[in-house]
Amino acid sequence: MSESFFTQPVLNSPYEYPARHWMLDENGIPTDVVVDGRRGSQYVAPVPKPRRRRGDDPRQRTMVVGVEGISTEEQEYDPTSIINLVRREVDLWRAKPESEWKVSPVTRRLLRHWRQLDHEFQGVRPFFCQVEAVETVIWLTEVTRILREGGGSLSKDYERIRDHLRGANEQANPDVFRIALKLATGAGKTTVMAMLIAWQTLNSAHSPQSALYTSNFLIVAPGITIRDRLRVLLPNDPENYYDHRDLVPHDLRQDMKKAKVVVTHFHALKERETSKISAGARALLQGRGEAELDTMETEGQMVRRILGPQMMSAKRGVLVINDEGHHCYRERPKSDEERLSGDDLDEADKNNEYARIWLSGIEKVKRQVNVRQVVDLSATPFFLRGSGYAEG
Repeated sequence: MSESFFTQPVLNSPYEYPARHWMLDENGIPTDVVVDGRRGSQYVAPVPKPRRRRGDDPRQRTMVVGVEGISTEEQEYDPTSIINLVRREVDLWRAKPESEWKVSPVTRRLLRHWRQLDHEFQGVRPFFCQVEAVETVIWLTEVTRILREGGGSLSKDYERIRDHLRGANEQANPDVFRIALKLATGAGKTTVMAMLIAWQTLNSAHSPQSALYTSNFLIVAPGITIRDRLRVLLPNDPENYYDHRDLVPHDLRQDMKKAKVVVTHFHALKERETSKISAGARALLQGRGEAELDTMETEGQMVRRILGPQMMSAKRGVLVINDEGHHCYRERPKSDEERLSGDDLDEADKNNEYARIWLSGIEKVKRQVNVRQVVDLSATPFFLRGSGYAEG
């Protein structure tokens, strides 16, 4: 590996579009050559060969290096070409004059604010990757309408993006339409969530008849600790990011109070006992020969507990945001050759149980209210080991 890389591994400012990158050799190791331009999305780490298994699974024979090796007849796994296509199109759109952005006046105002075109941040300033993540959702929603059902005629490239998203969702979770934003650990996913909430809420307030926006949000976290850290997404929190990190222009901040944000963890998406009854009391109430006493919440009761009555009746629908969304998936049946044992099996069973609660919970929410869209944020949006899909 080049000594130059160790001396100066970071070539770009985190606040600007990547202008240079280190060239990699055929093994994915940095050389001493610096190349102008942004590195394309690609897999540079080899996928390890699987452990020796019984039988000869043709899907595993090619699972050696790169994305081609982990695609199967049942599971197409090639996100990089779509990522690079979307990046290119968003780059072209970003470079256009403001008159050709094809976004609402509110969105235009926010983009100018976040890009520092008419505003200078005095404190924490959004990173380029954070702005780009939100820009991509805006481009898919407002500019191209790719995410809108029946979104009219599209160009060939736009159709390819739309069909890929629909096909991937049909494979993995046909009842819930999801898109994923991948940001490296430490890049600030919470800030991206706040920007998405601000963009939707402010547009909803200023365009109440538009079907593109909502002011209702369900944020699902993988645990209680992370849930508590996400309180900064609540507009009434003293340290909310809209004010504290200057993400919303001053004259629009009053409208942020119209946002209804629920932050929960995936365990809460499971039905609970409606009353605590001891085994003896339960037997007494049930009576001899009677049917078993049912004290569990109904699906509707569970969703109402999470969202509250006001959001349950919201006509504009709910936008769901999954933090660490790679833990939310539907397990696929595994063949004998794919079965795990020991600690690997225990870990897979735990992950799959959590995933079932999380995804089925969102499906239950969707059956009770209009879930407009689900946005996942993760540094590792890949299938976990033991999920029934190729790992990685």
